[in-house]
Amino acid sequence: MPLVVRRLAAGLLCLMLGGMGQASAEEFIGTWLTEKGEAQVRVAKCGAQLCGTIAWLRDPVDPKTGKPQMDDLNPNPSLRTRPVLGMRIFTMSQDATGSWTGTIYNSDDGQNYRGRLAPQGDNAMEVNGCAGRLCGSEVWKRVK
Repeated sequence: MPLVVRRLAAGLLCLMLGGMGQASAEEFIGTWLTEKGEAQVRVAKCGAQLCGTIAWLRDPVDPKTGKPQMDDLNPNPSLRTRPVLGMRIFTMSQDATGSWTGTIYNSDDGQNYRGRLAPQGDNAMEVNGCAGRLCGSEVWKRVK
């Protein structure tokens, strides 16, 4: 990539990050409904970090087994029998830009992703996850 293009990209990135401002932990504390309404995630402080724990599932019982949903797609065989309900799916730390970043686990595919939380007003937040250069996001709504 030519030097001028790299500098332009770096400058745009700095402007974007600088415009986001710092998000306080309090903006995220609470219970959030995932975009598809399949789960509620309770976000709480855990030390200097934010932790997200599955607090509710729309379908808590696996229709194949008639038992609670388990983390059966986890690549670690010893974790495949842990219940999804009550499972911690992320721990985020505030980085130098003021964003909350860390690793987020997706029990739907058993994979960990680089994650980022961004407030979207008082009652919504964007949850972003990346695997390599591929990223996706969804907006979670605060549960009242």
